[in-house]
Amino acid sequence: MATDTERVAIVGAGPAGLAAGAALRAAGIPFTIFERHTDVGGLWDLDNPGTPVYETAHFISSRTLSAFDGFPFPDDYPDYPSQRQILAYLRAYADHHELRPHIRFSSGVRRTTPAPDGEWTIELADGSIETAGWLVAASGHLWDPNLPDYPGEFHGEAYHSVDYRSPDQFRGRRVLVVGAGNSGVDIACDAAVAADEAAISLRRGYWFVPKHVFGVPADVFGHGGPTLPAAVERKVIGWLLRLTVGDLRRYGLPAPDHAPLSSHPILNTQLLHYLGHGDVSAKPDIAELCGDKVRFADGTMASFDTIVWATGYHPTVPFLEGGVPWRNGAPDLFLQLASRKGDGLYVMGMYETDGGAYPLLSLQGRVLAGEIALHRGDAHSATRLRALHATSPDLRGGRRYLDTERHSKYVHGATYAKRLRAYAEALERGEVPVRL
Repeated sequence: MATDTERVAIVGAGPAGLAAGAALRAAGIPFTIFERHTDVGGLWDLDNPGTPVYETAHFISSRTLSAFDGFPFPDDYPDYPSQRQILAYLRAYADHHELRPHIRFSSGVRRTTPAPDGEWTIELADGSIETAGWLVAASGHLWDPNLPDYPGEFHGEAYHSVDYRSPDQFRGRRVLVVGAGNSGVDIACDAAVAADEAAISLRRGYWFVPKHVFGVPADVFGHGGPTLPAAVERKVIGWLLRLTVGDLRRYGLPAPDHAPLSSHPILNTQLLHYLGHGDVSAKPDIAELCGDKVRFADGTMASFDTIVWATGYHPTVPFLEGGVPWRNGAPDLFLQLASRKGDGLYVMGMYETDGGAYPLLSLQGRVLAGEIALHRGDAHSATRLRALHATSPDLRGGRRYLDTERHSKYVHGATYAKRLRAYAEALERGEVPVRL
């Protein structure tokens, strides 16, 4: 057994784990990153078993607003970097912060449990045991596929989008993609090009946001305007989308059944191009699976060879004994980061947001490092931190999101960044505010 009560154990060398490591290294706090794979990159590495990323994936936020703090994307990258470019960026970030000496590769974590003395016990896949004073779960939440349950049986090929890698899988096939998140829409576009026939099934109507507005990335355009009250912002965005995208019913899609900005944005109008050219067709929700056919909610039927379930993921962290704490249908973490139990647990990246994730991960890392540094240097800080962790700051800026599992952990990016930054700066001054 390797023991080190002053050390922080980080599980995962993807974006969240790298951000945590960079912040801890800058603060001079010892840490070890346990990574089951053979290199850094997390889900952006196609060779990492179980990754949900596919060859044609790109960022849906622009490189301008998606970089880690102090480490911009290369100038020669496009507005929306590809999977290969993002992976190269992550590996360059790890090298820039000299993180590799702190990473134990091929070291999967089987189980983690808090010990009565305040330490954490980490059981690795090879059966060896490590201990640490703090645990950072940074493995992400896109590894546990959510598979739907429809009446009937399908006799063709059917798999979750976690098993999709390349348009080559669609050659000579009649393909139905079920689900209209960003991955589902991307995969439907791949099917439009590669498959003999392609369709996408949507349970509800969504807003489609173009990746460029008046020649600039959509998020850059949005950040360039004035800060508006949430209700006014919704009206302005709705007007702009009607102007630039138009009536989605012209493409066979249902009209959105919710206000703009109340669900995760779909940054893809390429699907509209393929719908408009007949390369893919839009279908309503599935009513029944009928052998090699699918009957839809509108009574129509169609034959398919392949169904891809682009139906999302359960936000689970399997190596946490008892899992992530939940309350009222949402992760019960202070600032979507810290356990409220005072047990030294942090969960990095357990959120969904409307913009780039990496700037928020950088801020989460600063908070993580600030709390641990304070705890190590001040024996009385635990009581103050526990009192603050019992509070629930507004992370949505007054915005209301759809009542779904995905949106239970949703934060408004600008509001969340403001809260994290204010707290990180207070911790760096040695202060613990009463509330944020």
